[in-house]
Amino acid sequence: MKQPNMQNMMKQAQRMQAEMARVQEELKADRVEASVGGGAVKVVMTGELLVESVAIDAEAVDTDDLAMLEDMVAAAVNEAVRQAQDLAARKMQAATGGIGLPGLF
Repeated sequence: MKQPNMQNMMKQAQRMQAEMARVQEELKADRVEASVGGGAVKVVMTGELLVESVAIDAEAVDTDDLAMLEDMVAAAVNEAVRQAQDLAARKMQAATGGIGLPGLF
């Protein structure tokens, strides 16, 4: 049985590491947008899971029912997190050639 070429494996690992670093930089510039309540609440989040903005339509503000608005904000943030995580996972999978690396996305 032929032994794997360690030098080639190291080069391949270095290329993969560089590609993963490139993807992480891209994620800083990537944005996802989630909205709920027919667009009443919109959240924009970076690929790094940082909330960039929250927009609330004035029609959604009912001082007699702030709980509903709070629920919509939470739902929009959760959806944005899900979308950003999915984006990161797809990009990392492409960068690693589909190799599942424990602890990464």
